[in-house]
Amino acid sequence: MLNNEALLAQLEGLFTSNILSSEISFDMLTVEVPATSIHEIIAQLQKDENLSFGFLTLIGAVHYPDSTDREFAVVYHLDSWKNNVRLRLKVFLPLSNPSVDSITDLFPCANWMERESYDFFGVIFNNHPDLRRILNEDSMDYFPLRKEYALEDGTREDKDDRFFGRV
Repeated sequence: MLNNEALLAQLEGLFTSNILSSEISFDMLTVEVPATSIHEIIAQLQKDENLSFGFLTLIGAVHYPDSTDREFAVVYHLDSWKNNVRLRLKVFLPLSNPSVDSITDLFPCANWMERESYDFFGVIFNNHPDLRRILNEDSMDYFPLRKEYALEDGTREDKDDRFFGRV
């Protein structure tokens, strides 16, 4: 079994210049890497016989509208059943170019996960075989999970904030 500290040491040995930051949260190692290197890094993690990250659990996106040139994060959760360890990889993308390489050639299950991140956040996955909306209507011209819209209608007068825990 591989613990988070030993895993980080191995990752630092393999990807020295590509590890931008790391932390352990909720008993899972989180490593930030450059978006331009994500495909290469995941391919090596998958093929490395010692690490053996052969299972992709999640690809998701997050919108941070106040983080200049880092407005979007794409998060990858990988599992190594051989070592009984999980790894979270993060890449950050600017609003001006929210694109990153697809990993569908490494993990076919990434297809729908990448489509979902595109559908809700507008993240473009380069070389994706079929990047189109998966859950929302094709006619939508916006990405509904971006934090560009107010959560509530500020013009409503029938709401009393006391009933919503706000005073």
